[in-house]
Amino acid sequence: MFAICVTFRIKADQMEAFMPLMLENAAASKTLEAGCHRFDVLTDADKPGQVFLYELYTDSAAFDAHCDSAHFKAFTAATADMVAGKDITSWSTVAS
Repeated sequence: MFAICVTFRIKADQMEAFMPLMLENAAASKTLEAGCHRFDVLTDADKPGQVFLYELYTDSAAFDAHCDSAHFKAFTAATADMVAGKDITSWSTVAS
């Protein structure tokens, strides 16, 4: 398996507009992408301007397909002005 962790830092007053788009992207990823096994969208009350994603794909090729998908590209374009920054890390299964 191939895991992606993303931490978004959302600009002030943009969370309300960002979250529906994020949830729509997550739902489309789980529904339309055979290689997407999990797409969790998480928040922390102590970090109100952040959104954390945990995504699990079959392999890195499945993640690449996600990045090439129409719904991902639409999400990225629609939220570009809402995001102050993001950190992305990837992880591969060693043992389970």
